[in-house]
Amino acid sequence: MTATDLSSVKAMVFDVFGTVVDWRGSLIADFTQWSMRRGVSGDWTGLVDAWRGAYVPSMDEVRKNPQRGYLALDHLHRQSLEQLVARFGIAGLTEDDLAYMTLGWHRLRPWPDSVNGLTRLKRNFTIATLSNGNVALLNDMAKHAGLPWDLILSAELFEHYKPDCEVYLGAARLLGLRPDQVMMVAAHNNDLRAAQDLG
Repeated sequence: MTATDLSSVKAMVFDVFGTVVDWRGSLIADFTQWSMRRGVSGDWTGLVDAWRGAYVPSMDEVRKNPQRGYLALDHLHRQSLEQLVARFGIAGLTEDDLAYMTLGWHRLRPWPDSVNGLTRLKRNFTIATLSNGNVALLNDMAKHAGLPWDLILSAELFEHYKPDCEVYLGAARLLGLRPDQVMMVAAHNNDLRAAQDLG
């Protein structure tokens, strides 16, 4: 298949964070508005950037310690958040506050052209997520953002995080397709390379 030949493609699977939704702008806006209502102050831009910075290291810990079992991204996000609010000196947060902030990843906004673009692609292809986000997170986000997925596929289903081969090959298997019939759509080169290496 050439770069422009889609004749064999039956399904498109999408990275979501950054590719389909604006995680950074969404979280900063959400926490800024929430903190004004809640009466809490903090460096929300710094916290959000540091939180995303903890994303890959937290998944690597799961990967390096399989004996501890798989932990879904919501769990990893919460662990990272608890460390970061202490580091950023954000005091007075309740359990409900921490839960609200963790679930901010469920409330991300789509890029302005995402819903229209996905709706157009859906006419000719099966479109699905293929994200490190857990199923509940991705489902809530789809409802919140109006994302018209045919199917929610998540690293959680395979108990591996991308770029582990089990995620990409598992998605093709669940779709009943060969790897070369599935196109990975992502804004991240490492995601694209890992998928391409598997066909």
